[in-house]
Amino acid sequence: MPPAALPSAGAALPRRVVVKLGTGVLTSGVGRLDSARIAGVATELAALRSHGTEVIVVSSGAVGLGMGALGLERRPRDVSRKQACAAIGQSRLMETWREAFAPHGITVAQVLLTHEDLRSRSRFLGVRETLRQITAYDAIPVINENDTVSAAEIKFGDNDTLSALVASLTQADHLIILSTAPGLIDLKGTGRIVPVVERITPEIEAMAGGTTSETAVGGMVSKISAAKLATKSGCGVFIASGAEPGIIGRLLSGEGPGTFFVPSGLPLEARKRWLAYFQRPAGTIRVNARAVPALREQGRSLLAVGVTEASGSFAAGDIVNIAAPDGSVIARGKAAFASEEIPALAGRQSDELAALHPGRRRLEVVHRNDLVLL
Repeated sequence: MPPAALPSAGAALPRRVVVKLGTGVLTSGVGRLDSARIAGVATELAALRSHGTEVIVVSSGAVGLGMGALGLERRPRDVSRKQACAAIGQSRLMETWREAFAPHGITVAQVLLTHEDLRSRSRFLGVRETLRQITAYDAIPVINENDTVSAAEIKFGDNDTLSALVASLTQADHLIILSTAPGLIDLKGTGRIVPVVERITPEIEAMAGGTTSETAVGGMVSKISAAKLATKSGCGVFIASGAEPGIIGRLLSGEGPGTFFVPSGLPLEARKRWLAYFQRPAGTIRVNARAVPALREQGRSLLAVGVTEASGSFAAGDIVNIAAPDGSVIARGKAAFASEEIPALAGRQSDELAALHPGRRRLEVVHRNDLVLL
């Protein structure tokens, strides 16, 4: 790997890091906290913060701790029962973090989020400002999905995805995902940890597997997905074992065992990053073959002449996927027309569209300022 791919021992520490800890790292069984490990992580994060790095924690564990309190051995399938477990376990989770950071004189702040909090632009900006103020007070935000109220339509799905969104939201330099997995393992090849991933290819994704834990969600599949999201926002991602002593400092100095995902390109402009990653698309607009290079290579808006069809139900102003003729999603953006209007405008030239919509100022189906390539 190139010498600059990982931070060297003499390199400056990152300005901001997001550290995500899975349930398996925090517990030694269903509902049993691993206090020594949590204290060790808190000590590492306190040391990092004392050197000027802003620290944000994304912590799983509420449902698992609630299961332990209720004497459950299996994760409930019923949503309301999982929500009850989360309600019981969340206070225990925060008390654990409060006790872990207390010896270092650090205050923790509980932040519970649903996907809806990041879909709305105003709430998105509000969350970002709240996190900024928490860190300005020298406190550490401890973020979790608000499982007590989250339903299918507002869930992130797993805390790996949530941590990647938080890293993108806060423009963190690094996202460190600590779990029971020591990194991405090449099971079909060498059987060893892949130390550096320059680009997430289908071959890299094929190395991932799910999880069989009764308290965890996602496994390596969700971690690769999170890494893909975060690296496109200019954030470097580490996946490593939370059981390794001093793992955070070792990763940042380039010595720790784990996998490092190299950030791709420059960070997306903040508004386009919000369009790309913080929205749940309401539908899809499919384009013809001529529109693909116009969008990808020429940076143009999506015009009606390039549209073939739409699927899903969306209103003007909703976020939609833009798909190539083969169905692959190439972009995401804000639709200027509702889904029921698409059949009438698909394939039409701009002068025809102007006749259909006299007096309308913008005739682009998705303006380039409201479009981001994926």
